Amino acid sequence: MRLRPVDLARRHGLSTQAVRNYEEAGILPAAERTAQGYRVYTPLHAAALRAFVALLPGHGHGTAAAVMRAVHQGPADEVFRLVDESHAQLLEDRGTLRAVEAALGGLTASGGPERGWDGGGGPDAGGALVGPLARRLGVRPATLRKWERAGLVRPSRDPGTGYRVYDAAAVRDALMVRQLRRGGYPLGQIAPLMDRVREAGGVEPLAGVLEDWRGRLAARGRALLSGAAELEAYLRERERGAGS
Repeated sequence: MRLRPVDLARRHGLSTQAVRNYEEAGILPAAERTAQGYRVYTPLHAAALRAFVALLPGHGHGTAAAVMRAVHQGPADEVFRLVDESHAQLLEDRGTLRAVEAALGGLTASGGPERGWDGGGGPDAGGALVGPLARRLGVRPATLRKWERAGLVRPSRDPGTGYRVYDAAAVRDALMVRQLRRGGYPLGQIAPLMDRVREAGGVEPLAGVLEDWRGRLAARGRALLSGAAELEAYLRERERGAGS
């Protein structure tokens, strides 16, 4: 059965040029040509395109393309390694979400820092200094200053030394920003969340963010399953073609 580029393109809402580009990129197997130079696709190409499109939501374009190229270049070990990496990343992201939930759950509405830590500011300090706080969070002092410029963390200044001093509320904010950054949230999305936390006097407004995060992770997990099913179907189609 012969298929034209437009036949493959229409099934997935793509342009015919996109189909040609995918072939040139190794995402689709090389097509035969007619005597006039026109590409001739087959059901095997259609299965490859279905697999690639199904892989996109769970793996992203770069990894999905790498998986398909690995299928066509062989051996299959590289295919499975790439798929495993995406699953491992999802598992790591789930762990990050749990860490965020635990950290935010440990913060009180009054903005108390983590238990067992005095802030590192010394006996006369009214809060944490930038160096000890940065070490506690596992970030650089420059990162804390960047968060301050973005309005995410609001330390005060010691009137005698001019040093930044992070009171309990500022430590709470820094903890939340650190965890949200670990979850992949850009600074521009964190800023309005922090404003809501300050207005509410606690971390309750972040419940919706965490719920959305859980939903996105679940959707990625489902997408990885769907992509695996189409990839397996394509691998079987290739094996049948090779056997015949």
